[in-house]
Amino acid sequence: MQRLGFLILKVYTLFRYQFDLSLPRMNQSPKLFDELASLSTEMRNPRTTEIDSTHTAGILELISAEDHLVAPAVAKEIPHIAEAVDLVVAAFKSGGRLFYVGAGTSGRLGVVDASEIPPTFGSDPELVQGIIAGGREAVFRSQEGAEDIPDDGRKALVAAGITNKDVVCGIAASRRTPFVVGAVGYARQLGCKTLFITCNPRKEFDIDVDVAICPEVGPEPIMGSTRMKSGTAQKLVLNMLTTAAMIRMGKVYENMMIDLQMSNAKLVQRARRIVMLATGVTYEQADKALIEADGHVKTALVMILANVDAETAADKLRLSDGFVRTAIGA
Repeated sequence: MQRLGFLILKVYTLFRYQFDLSLPRMNQSPKLFDELASLSTEMRNPRTTEIDSTHTAGILELISAEDHLVAPAVAKEIPHIAEAVDLVVAAFKSGGRLFYVGAGTSGRLGVVDASEIPPTFGSDPELVQGIIAGGREAVFRSQEGAEDIPDDGRKALVAAGITNKDVVCGIAASRRTPFVVGAVGYARQLGCKTLFITCNPRKEFDIDVDVAICPEVGPEPIMGSTRMKSGTAQKLVLNMLTTAAMIRMGKVYENMMIDLQMSNAKLVQRARRIVMLATGVTYEQADKALIEADGHVKTALVMILANVDAETAADKLRLSDGFVRTAIGA
């Protein structure tokens, strides 16, 4: 009787799969299966095969050991990251922008990095933008299937108003995400400079871009979970890309962010502290200079360090292209 019930349930399930269009269809592509199986980010990690039978501290030690492989892999890519930074800076100076394009974890990392640039460096929110497959909802909740259509990547860039002055950076741990590949291909056709961040080996990279960044982190602790080592590597690369670009744009003095927006109480106090640390003045003197500079940290710094008024300090910054060191020398 139990066997009969099982057979009835199996037949019912097969029937629904064949005729109920509301049920998801399984992708039957052997080519896709083979392609995924060949990716290093999709392979089994021989060092973590016993992770499911390990105590909590042991699990964490295994994950931590794998995480220690990430930074060296990123460091090997510094020459390529430097090339990418130079392209981004050239675009910024020519009125262009940087667009990140990704799906899932990769897309979210791009959105996060883009969203943190304005408060950190006082830049226009349009300067660095993150585009994720599935749109805004995908930032908060997984939108499975949103990454599967290459032309959707093109449409997303068109909707964002991309021009040939812009730089488009594809982010895909696997290298193959159709949404990302489609976006980068369209950007290339348009005449944009293009970058690509993947965690699979450079020797396997076959997409036409200006700069490929390929930190090879190897198989994940949990097979295929690219939010782990791959996600960490991608985040490190994005930090380096935008931070280095902003330094090259004069947004940093010594090792302090000096174009931050005083948009909350913490940032107001941080601005005062930066002025104090950079110039040696008191809290009250820093506050006075910031008031005279209309809250602009750079102007306050030049006022104090060059011993000039706010108007002269602003002129010096314009002549120095926004670099405080140069403005003080000038």
